[in-house]
Amino acid sequence: MQRASEFRVQDGVTLRTCSAEDLVVFKAFAGREKDWLDIEGIALRQHGRLDERLIWSELTPLLELKDSSFARARRTRILRIPKPPPTSRTVSASASGTGDRMAST
Repeated sequence: MQRASEFRVQDGVTLRTCSAEDLVVFKAFAGREKDWLDIEGIALRQHGRLDERLIWSELTPLLELKDSSFARARRTRILRIPKPPPTSRTVSASASGTGDRMAST
């Protein structure tokens, strides 16, 4: 909820939306073909603005639980970013800043 933002649909109607980074994490974990297509679209629209460190810090433990090297490899290819080296500390979501927001459809 910390990275959520309000998206105005019309006068007097707003939706609380997740960040683009949170949507990428959610969809990569779900891992359906449609989710991967959605991630490609998010990466194209948000090119250069996604907080890649945040995505990796939240997605990596989930993929390890799921034991999905396929999902990890596919996400890397789509976003074209290398996995950062492991650090001795975990990056907290609140310390990573905020990314651009987008509504899911």
